[in-house]
Amino acid sequence: MSTTAAPLQIGPHTVQPPVVLAPMAGITNAPFRTLCREFSGGKGLFVSEMITTRALVERNEKTMQLVHFDESEKPRSIQLYGVDPATVGKAVRMIAEEGLADHIDLNFGCPVPKVTRKGGGSALPYKRPLLRAILREAVSGAGDLPVTMKMRKGIDDDHITYLDAGRIAVEEGVTAIALHGRTAAQHYGGTADWDAIARLKEHVPEIPVLGNGDIWSAEDALRMVRETGCDGVVVGRGCLGRPWLFADLVAAFEGRTEDISRPSLREVADIMVRHARLLGEWIGDESKGVVDFRKHVAWYLKGFAVGSEMRKRLAITSSLEELRSGLDELDLDQAWPVGADGPRGRTSGNNRVVLPDGWLKDPYDCAGVSEDAELDTSGG
Repeated sequence: MSTTAAPLQIGPHTVQPPVVLAPMAGITNAPFRTLCREFSGGKGLFVSEMITTRALVERNEKTMQLVHFDESEKPRSIQLYGVDPATVGKAVRMIAEEGLADHIDLNFGCPVPKVTRKGGGSALPYKRPLLRAILREAVSGAGDLPVTMKMRKGIDDDHITYLDAGRIAVEEGVTAIALHGRTAAQHYGGTADWDAIARLKEHVPEIPVLGNGDIWSAEDALRMVRETGCDGVVVGRGCLGRPWLFADLVAAFEGRTEDISRPSLREVADIMVRHARLLGEWIGDESKGVVDFRKHVAWYLKGFAVGSEMRKRLAITSSLEELRSGLDELDLDQAWPVGADGPRGRTSGNNRVVLPDGWLKDPYDCAGVSEDAELDTSGG
């Protein structure tokens, strides 16, 4: 069954087909965005790693590298994390005035403890006035740049926030909303609640709603649009070790489902080496690039017949030559394995959400939240 989706409009930027690469710490850096964009033929929207507003304002060296985009990246999309409205406002104005990006996405979805214990990420929408203040500062400071936001359903099943947050976003001029159909407590466990995405779409018909969660294949993306009525999809863990998923997504939304990728291990190995090479060029050190690539090895090889010892060996390589020679020892004629699509990355769930003291006492009491709660490093 085919699915047609209208182009996604993010301010002046038309995204067709309506597919977005989710920001992922340590993953969606410039090299990985390059790979995904090449497979998509330049179609889609590819968002940077999470950039903390404090680090950006202070021009942290690592952060300034993370906000560097290749000339071929258009539109340039930055995701910002912040807790203090004034600091968020400064960061957004800096981006707008210095021309650092063409689109700003705000992170209200991250569930990791170092973020939520500061009241940020998926913890923040519980404080409705604080969310409103941050959105107001961001939209007013952005000028002509569109501002979007990504969020979760809430903190846990007893503290659901996404409908209130969606309404506040519309009132403050946010251009589009992406919803991950899980609470912070779920992290990445269990099954994403696509019904929540449908409810949000009904609740905020004024702006586009994008769905996120459990998209492992192009068919999953089409099914999400059919079942929820969302205006587009945001893909995160589904493209880990699968940058060609963006070719599949483009083909599927254009009605070319026969063009779904089924790369052999030889093709996958070539992509792995290119990914590692791009990382080395970006970092400025081949060895550091290969070391950074190690986390991707298991994702790329999932489903293929590769022994545990060889998997371990490939995951500790330190040079492109070592990586290439190890891969060349494999049976590279292996066809794409049945069942290779499916969950990758973190899957833990039902976690206690680490929050500031007294955070849940009153959703309208924002006392004690200040610029001191800002993180000073980017990328996670």
